[in-house]
Amino acid sequence: MTRQVALRLLSSLSALLLVAVLAGAARAEQLIVSISNNRITVTTNYSGGELVLFGSIEREAGAAVRPGYDLVVTVRGPRADMVTRRKERKLGIWVNTDSRQFINVPAYLAVFANRPLEAIASADTQRRQQLGMNNILLTQRVGADYGDVVPDDAFRSAFVRLREGQGLYRQDAAAVTFLTPTLFRTGIPLPAEVPIGAYEVEIQCFADGALLTKTTTGFEIVKVGFEQFVASAARNNGLAYGLVTALMALMTGWIASVVFRKD
Repeated sequence: MTRQVALRLLSSLSALLLVAVLAGAARAEQLIVSISNNRITVTTNYSGGELVLFGSIEREAGAAVRPGYDLVVTVRGPRADMVTRRKERKLGIWVNTDSRQFINVPAYLAVFANRPLEAIASADTQRRQQLGMNNILLTQRVGADYGDVVPDDAFRSAFVRLREGQGLYRQDAAAVTFLTPTLFRTGIPLPAEVPIGAYEVEIQCFADGALLTKTTTGFEIVKVGFEQFVASAARNNGLAYGLVTALMALMTGWIASVVFRKD
């Protein structure tokens, strides 16, 4: 074996050792999480509620003790295409003058942390990890192109503001509470208009501005009872559903005419 080959082999072994050390450091902490209810049922009298996410940060034996941890919890609901429209008053009438379509964006979006995001990670890290409402990608159709835009774009700002007004988008920098240095909890509020479908919950753990580890969990929201029957009928038997709806409307009108008829 020549000296040059030996040096190359030593360099390769050193690189592999460095990767192993870094991988071990990345696994020095892991997140153990659970959620209070993995399946929420929605009926006619559903008025909203709250789930509780709780968990712990587990350190491997011999891992260095860190002065403190930060957590960012991002909840994404079922995805859908949505449209935001701009209205202007013309000749005394409000009319739609422009619109922007949002492609495959979360119908529900929430970001929770234990302190302000700028205190948890740098602006560059926030962008890379999509931390916070301003950094989460909300793909739009802009002419023939697709992509996200700057956070202060008029349509993006209006879209987020409208969703926030409905309680479907939210961000709270004080929602995650550490019960001990490694035990934590946070609540996930669900408004009455919560979308039906599967939800993904991503939990990211930081220390000294660096991402240490992350994990995901989830839950689903389903309709039950008469609401589920109506939704299934509309989805699976559209023609029959339309005919029954029209018939019910005619019957309601006829009954109203009989009740309020003046002889």
